[in-house]
Amino acid sequence: MYWERQTLGKRIFVVTAIILLGFWTLAAFGQDTTAQPAASSTTAQPGTSSTPPAQPVIPDSSSSNASGGNDVAKTTTLPSTGSRHPHVADVRPDTYVIGVGDVLDVNVWKEGEVSKVVGVRPDGMITLPLIGEMKATGLTPVQLQAQITAALSKEMSDPQVVVMVGAVNSMSFNIMGQVYKPGFFPLSRPITILDAIALSGGFRDFAKQKKIYILRTAPDGTEQKIKFNYKQVIKGQNMSQNILVEPRDTIVVP
Repeated sequence: MYWERQTLGKRIFVVTAIILLGFWTLAAFGQDTTAQPAASSTTAQPGTSSTPPAQPVIPDSSSSNASGGNDVAKTTTLPSTGSRHPHVADVRPDTYVIGVGDVLDVNVWKEGEVSKVVGVRPDGMITLPLIGEMKATGLTPVQLQAQITAALSKEMSDPQVVVMVGAVNSMSFNIMGQVYKPGFFPLSRPITILDAIALSGGFRDFAKQKKIYILRTAPDGTEQKIKFNYKQVIKGQNMSQNILVEPRDTIVVP
């Protein structure tokens, strides 16, 4: 009787284990079947990809310029005769007459070796590559520009030339003595003695305003001493003293 109960218990245990194993197998199979459609739905099909293709990146022109790239063509604008360069004197190129000591900026389009900044020598000449010596004094920048263009036309095709006055040294005057800013000033426009004093910053405390004088070289080479009484002029007296300053004048404020 004891062995019959033991055998029955073993049979019940085996049957229960088989039933549990069957349920576990069915559950595992169900999970596999549900996972396959999900995986197939995420698989990229040809021509139906949900993710858009990567687009080519076009470099920004501003960033390429900032990084110093050489793949961007660089252009340079030739300054016109009437344009104003940052380092050009305030003169009209069609009326200003070039003089000794002036500094000229000769710019030839796309010809860096020919473009030069030259000074006018005491003999009135300048020297340029491919041309040699050329007279500059007595000409306006526009006239000199035309002569340089004609000379370069023999060496190159259609030269584009611009001549600008970089510094006016021939048309200048000097003021010295008891003023705040003594030195040379350009004569790019008509200037009186009062204007010259204002340009120099005015008088210092111990300036002798009644004993100012102008040293001027006459055409024959003689030197003149012209008196100027500032006290009289500002009161409207003897206004003929307030003459125009001429090139190479020296105004002395004792």
